[in-house]
Amino acid sequence: MKFNNMKIAAIAVLISLTAYNCSNDDDSNGPKDPEFSGNYVQEDQMARPAINTVFVAMAQKDAFNVTVPSKQGAAYQASFESRLLALNPGYTTNALGMDAATFTGALATDVLTVSLDGTTTFFDGTNVLTGRTLADDVIDVELLLIFGGPMGADNGTLSSDNVDANDKPFLSSFPYLATPHM
Repeated sequence: MKFNNMKIAAIAVLISLTAYNCSNDDDSNGPKDPEFSGNYVQEDQMARPAINTVFVAMAQKDAFNVTVPSKQGAAYQASFESRLLALNPGYTTNALGMDAATFTGALATDVLTVSLDGTTTFFDGTNVLTGRTLADDVIDVELLLIFGGPMGADNGTLSSDNVDANDKPFLSSFPYLATPHM
């Protein structure tokens, strides 16, 4: 009997909370404008996946994340180059023909560039960093540019994560993302 009373009380509380939260009093004031007063702080920056994770030292993460992109190259290129050469001591140039300083200068400026009038892709063999589609294999491209050498054929075991596609197909219409697993 005690259990049934507790059950009834819990149901009564849920019903009253639902009824209270479903009231229509918020429509009487009209639509709400976004509120932008106060101070906002950028806390994370990751335009190119894995670059921040791999190339920014743990002690520099907070500073990197709040540095505006126009100042990142000058501030972080040298440490990026150091990390690149620690990861791949034999690095000379990559498949784009970039030496270590040029490549890490491009990486240190953490922005995702977008072509407004051409192919949008992270890398398709011809177009490079002109945007990104959901199906672009970004991690493979980054590994290829770090470990693949001038022809993209060096260090085969390090030049790919061996994940060739999303685990579910992307949709052909908005929102384009694959359906969630149930």
